[in-house]
Amino acid sequence: MTLAFVTATPLEVTRGSGTFRGIHTLARALGRLGVGVRWATPRLPLPIFTLRRLLFNERLRWLGAPEADVVVGFDMDGYRIAGRGRSPHVASIKGVIADEMRFERGWTRASMALQAACESLHVRRADLVVTTSRYAASRIRALYGLESEPAVVPELIDLEEWRSLLARQQVPRDESRFTVLAVGRFYPRKRLSVLLQAAGLLRERIPGFRLRIVGGGPEERRLRRLARQLGLEGSVRWLGNVSQEQLAREYNRADVFCLPSVQEGFGIVFLEAMAAGKPIVAARAAAVPEVVPQGLLVEPEDPEALSDALERVCRDTHLRRQLVEQGLELVEQYDAPRVAGRFLDLVHGLVGGR
Repeated sequence: MTLAFVTATPLEVTRGSGTFRGIHTLARALGRLGVGVRWATPRLPLPIFTLRRLLFNERLRWLGAPEADVVVGFDMDGYRIAGRGRSPHVASIKGVIADEMRFERGWTRASMALQAACESLHVRRADLVVTTSRYAASRIRALYGLESEPAVVPELIDLEEWRSLLARQQVPRDESRFTVLAVGRFYPRKRLSVLLQAAGLLRERIPGFRLRIVGGGPEERRLRRLARQLGLEGSVRWLGNVSQEQLAREYNRADVFCLPSVQEGFGIVFLEAMAAGKPIVAARAAAVPEVVPQGLLVEPEDPEALSDALERVCRDTHLRRQLVEQGLELVEQYDAPRVAGRFLDLVHGLVGGR
């Protein structure tokens, strides 16, 4: 069987973020199951992502669907060819754009509104809609008016590869410090500002407190300014976009992983943290309770509650060990071969139905 993957998501982790990792890990896992994957991606290197994405989809409209047994379009990509080709078409929604745009403003919100309209067409034209969580499925139905329930296939992680990388990138831990790690793109919905406010509270309560932040994005200038206002220059380390090797070293160095995001269709970073044996503190919002049921979850937008949870993890070694053990057990269900098999079962059912 051959699948065509249609995506305008930048094919690199620093710009494509979790969507990139999810798509490529799925492609590799399917390849190990004997499935061929062909890629349809933009050719024009336009600097404005929305414009590049729209032109890519318009070009598909005239070229037609790629030759494959099944065409899989990710997020809005493929909306122009869904329902028009001879092969079945799957709309795989990694992040519900209409849900994400609620937390944006200005030009970003306007461009996302245009993309959300295209994504709405995509899910209504496709033969099958797949998404990553029950939360995302409910938002697709509510925001795009889809009558049938989307199939849920979670995000995945290559545990063998990730654990091998962690083992090769060991670093000595500083026992005099309590290190919190955050990883993500700097979007408003990630609520890194709430984490910085919590850090301001913890700096005096936890000797040796350190916050290390991996990532970058449109909120970086505002977040750095907030950190200066809170007097966190000596407590926060901005690491920028890093290689997979350095990312593994950061997970190894950390005592706890924290991301207080209020909008996640899934959150692959939570799987990375669980597989790295790290307790997780996060906000009780969106798909997070589905993905991290064992985590220490607090009400969103509450720096005091977030700081209390982090301090509890710092001081309660029994709780920390319990969170780690539960996470290591839970993450097994997201291993790449298992999740890719579930995805392939849906595809086989679609082809058989045709």
